[in-house]
Amino acid sequence: MRASDLLGISDLARRTGLSVSAIRFYEERGLVHPQRDGGNRRRFRRADTRRLSFVLIAQRLGLTIEEIGAELAKLPQDRAPTARDWERSSRRIAQVLDRRIAALEKMRADLTGCIGCGCLSLKKCALYNPGDAWAAKGAGPRVLLEGESEA
Repeated sequence: MRASDLLGISDLARRTGLSVSAIRFYEERGLVHPQRDGGNRRRFRRADTRRLSFVLIAQRLGLTIEEIGAELAKLPQDRAPTARDWERSSRRIAQVLDRRIAALEKMRADLTGCIGCGCLSLKKCALYNPGDAWAAKGAGPRVLLEGESEA
């Protein structure tokens, strides 16, 4: 790799629109892996512009830093990811989003069912909680809270 293939952190910041401190944050989280030059300055591969752009998009989609890191770890480290690499990543993320959408739709339906019936009492609700069966599971909105663990 030629030295001209590497970018300083300020160049990377300019190309991605990120602040230098944000790039350092992502580096600390293991999302990018700069090299160090003789003066101990960070040098990033040009492909890191795409990786950091991916981070921003993934965050907008609601992925956590850990989920983003796991997805980036599946991409090749020795070369720039190809369109096919990004396509595979996109399919995996779409599956995550589909599961989250399904969980949110279930939560919305459950909320409408609980509040929409008018009784406003999980203790008396014959449809959702006959015989107050959910009391054994603990206090609070158990149905909605249990649905969150599925996401």
